[in-house]
Amino acid sequence: LGLEPRTQVTMAVAARSLGRIASNTCYFFLCDMQEKFRPSICYFPEIITVAQRMVSAANILDIPVVATEQYPKGLGNTVSEIDVSKASVFPKTVFSMVIPEVETVLSQQADRKSIVLFGIETQVCVQQTVLDLLGKGYDVHVLADAVSSRSQVDRIFALERMRQSGAFITTSESLLFELMGDSKHPKFKELQALIKTSAPDSGLLTKL
Repeated sequence: LGLEPRTQVTMAVAARSLGRIASNTCYFFLCDMQEKFRPSICYFPEIITVAQRMVSAANILDIPVVATEQYPKGLGNTVSEIDVSKASVFPKTVFSMVIPEVETVLSQQADRKSIVLFGIETQVCVQQTVLDLLGKGYDVHVLADAVSSRSQVDRIFALERMRQSGAFITTSESLLFELMGDSKHPKFKELQALIKTSAPDSGLLTKL
């Protein structure tokens, strides 16, 4: 039996309030993972590892990836370890990723209402992107093990601020398993190969 429209709407609202996510309802956002930041960002090599893992997963699952680069003329392009050849990459000078070019991409698949966000810096570009997306009605999932800052204090408190504002703070592995949902998923073996080794430690346990 089909569901009444009101029931369908109620279920959709409930799913969003729980942070439910699926590969056909989300975008992956890669924020400013650029070469000039390499010496100054805490755990930068580890963040690169997880970011590349997520971009690879997006390619396997046919999830569109949007990447930005903050003033690339001065700060360089996305680090070579992260393959953005299949991503939509945009330069910017504002801190938020929600620039007109990105909004155009979002409008092309309006049924995708969830954003998975990772990159740097947590308290600046990542946080401002989260606030802008939440203000536009998107669900935002921030990967705690794939964002960082120059300061761990800024990183931890930015994660708290984003959670208070309504973002879902999760980890790369948790999110990938949720996207699969079942060990019978047709791409399970490919994704399992990505997460066979746990994400590298990036200092988050210093909060405990």
